[in-house]
Amino acid sequence: MNRSYYISLGVCLLLNIAVGFKNATAQPRTDAFLKTLLEGNKDSLFREVLRNPDRYRLQVIYTRIDRDKTNKPSFTHYYFNYDPSLYFNPASMVKLPLAVLALEKLNGLKGKGINKYTTLLIDSSQSWQHPLYRDTSALTGQPSIAHFIKRALLISENDPYNRLYQFIGQQGINRSLHQKGYTESRITRQFLGLTPEQNRHTNAMRFVNKQGETLYYQPPAYNTDSFDFSRTIKLGKAHWNSRDSLINEPFDFTAHNNLSLQTLQQVLQSVLFPQSLPLKRRFNLSPDDYNFLKQYLSQFPAETPDPKYDTAKFYDSYVKFFFADSTRRLPEGVRVFNKVGWAYGFATDVSYIADFGNGVEYMLAATIYVNKDETLNDGKYEYETVSQPFLYQLGQTIYRHEKGRKRVYKPNLSAFKIRYEKRDPADKRAPLAEVDN
Repeated sequence: MNRSYYISLGVCLLLNIAVGFKNATAQPRTDAFLKTLLEGNKDSLFREVLRNPDRYRLQVIYTRIDRDKTNKPSFTHYYFNYDPSLYFNPASMVKLPLAVLALEKLNGLKGKGINKYTTLLIDSSQSWQHPLYRDTSALTGQPSIAHFIKRALLISENDPYNRLYQFIGQQGINRSLHQKGYTESRITRQFLGLTPEQNRHTNAMRFVNKQGETLYYQPPAYNTDSFDFSRTIKLGKAHWNSRDSLINEPFDFTAHNNLSLQTLQQVLQSVLFPQSLPLKRRFNLSPDDYNFLKQYLSQFPAETPDPKYDTAKFYDSYVKFFFADSTRRLPEGVRVFNKVGWAYGFATDVSYIADFGNGVEYMLAATIYVNKDETLNDGKYEYETVSQPFLYQLGQTIYRHEKGRKRVYKPNLSAFKIRYEKRDPADKRAPLAEVDN
């Protein structure tokens, strides 16, 4: 590692200390416009959550998009109770930056004869690691970065996230995000129940051609970079530990994954509108990569032949919280390009919504915490009774506002019109219904 990296790292650490001090003393940001807009919704549950944002650790970012006469977009962000120092567990939200970083890393390996569709065989060099030589969810039966990303985005499967983490490496993940200006980001954990030390290790892997010949070998890696865990983050009154024992102490999130809602919104914006952000904050992706991400951020499981998911369980609005009502469908002409996450009582959605029929587009991001008994890991969270109906009401409040909002120039949304896949009626494979997500 060169001297310039350590100088840059030192500057980042000093900036993080300064930002951390500022965040510790700053008040959450609430814009009067958004507050008034939300208060117009008279639903009783929605109003109860709005009146108690601290109890629900609620944060909302609404991004208005306006186009000029050349169709160039501009973005105006409005906040409700937004506080980058207010911790929420990102859960599956971390799959979005890892999908993007995996594609970026592949683009840095040009000349190796590999791409996102190349078969990837994952080995193990530690007793807790799991090799992967077959992916039974794929039509080919072969693992690949492309298939991992599809599974991570379509219904938010967990094992593909672990494999992307192993490909990029703990060090690569965090250095890349920090170098792009997302300095408060921290992704330290796979979804495997590993210790902090074990999560520093990542597997060896091989990209191979159709003949099984190795095109590129990546050795096992170990992250030697340190993390700043000086800010203690504990929630709740009690928790169940990994041995199924009730511990009458708060649950410790200090060393868990951590990204602000604004960072997640910016990562999604960088994927969908790369030219809208400074060059430093963009990712090195090809046009095909951008189209690939757009497709699987918005495609329905029912449209997807590979993997073939059970559509009775994984319906159109399954991971579209802002439109998840009893119909389980989105309004005609609406597509949502998004990522969601839910764990430990936290539920989060970061979305770009395009209504092609009405010429409407905007972004919406929100996170909420629902844990009435204040016990973590007991499986008793109010997702169905509080977070889901609240996020739906939030989504519909903004959607109704956007449909009625006057625009100087109607947006041309052709860049988001995707030719989605179709299932083959002759495909008699049993659909996947039981997955870890």
